[in-house]
Amino acid sequence: MSDRDPRLDSAAEIRARIDTSTPHSARFWNYFVGGKDNYEPDRELGDHIKEIFPGLVDVALTSRHFLGRAVRYLAGEQGVRQFLDIGTGLPTADNTHEVAQRVAPDARIVYVDNDPLVLAHARALLTSTPEGETAYLDANLYEPEAVLKAAAKTLDFSQPVALMILNTLGHVADYDQARGLISQLMAGLPSGSYLVISDSTSTSAGMVAASEAYNSSGAVPYYVRSLEEITGYFDGLDLVDPGIAQVTQWRPEPGSASGTSTSVDAYSGVGRKP
Repeated sequence: MSDRDPRLDSAAEIRARIDTSTPHSARFWNYFVGGKDNYEPDRELGDHIKEIFPGLVDVALTSRHFLGRAVRYLAGEQGVRQFLDIGTGLPTADNTHEVAQRVAPDARIVYVDNDPLVLAHARALLTSTPEGETAYLDANLYEPEAVLKAAAKTLDFSQPVALMILNTLGHVADYDQARGLISQLMAGLPSGSYLVISDSTSTSAGMVAASEAYNSSGAVPYYVRSLEEITGYFDGLDLVDPGIAQVTQWRPEPGSASGTSTSVDAYSGVGRKP
C-alpha cells in the first residue's frame, strides 16, 4: 500500500519551489554518492570541496552504508517494524524502506522532508511490498508535534518506532535546539523505540575547512559538531553496542562492502528508549 500526499500532484508548484542557482545540501550529497539529481552549482561546489577535503566523499558513502546496517540490525535482530526517517534526502539505492522490507516485508516507513526537489522525487520513494506501507510527509523537523501527528496516520505509536535522523541535524544552527527537537520527537514514541543518528563531525581540520567552504557557498549552512555533542543527542537512551562510533565502525559486516576500516570524520549511534 502507499499513502500519497496530495501535494505530490502539484508538479508546477513543486518546480516553482526549486532553486537551481545555488548549491543545495541534498543535491550536493547526491553528487557525492554518485547520483544524477544535481545541478552545476552543486557539482562545482562538490569539486571545490573535494580539493579541500577529499575525505568528505568517503563520509557520504560510508554514512549511506551505515544506514543499511542500522536498519538491518533493527528490523532483523530487534524486530522493529516501523521507521520514521526525517531528512530523507534524494532517493538512491537501498533507501530505508527497501532495506527494511527486504528483511521484514510488513515494515512500515514514513519519510519526512520539506525540500521541493525531494518532494518531486517522492513517487520513487512511495513504493512498498504488498504487506507493508510507505508514506511521504512534506513536513518540517522544526515542527515535531506536527510530524508525529501526521506520521501517526501510518505508524502505530503503541508499538516501537525507529527514528532515523541521518546527516540532517547540522542544519539546526543551535545545538541545544537540535537536542530539544530530538527530545520532543522521542517523547512521542513508546518505550522500546530507537534513535538512529549519523553526522559529520569536527574531528579534523579538513572537515572543518570543508564545512566553512560549504557554508560560504550560499547554500543553507550545515554545522559539523564535536563527538561530545553527537553523544549528547542520546542522553536518556540506552546505547546499543558499540556505542558512539565512526560510521565505518558501527557493527561492520565482515566480507560486505557496507563495512570498511576507513577512518572518516562522521560518527553514528543507535539508542533504545527505556
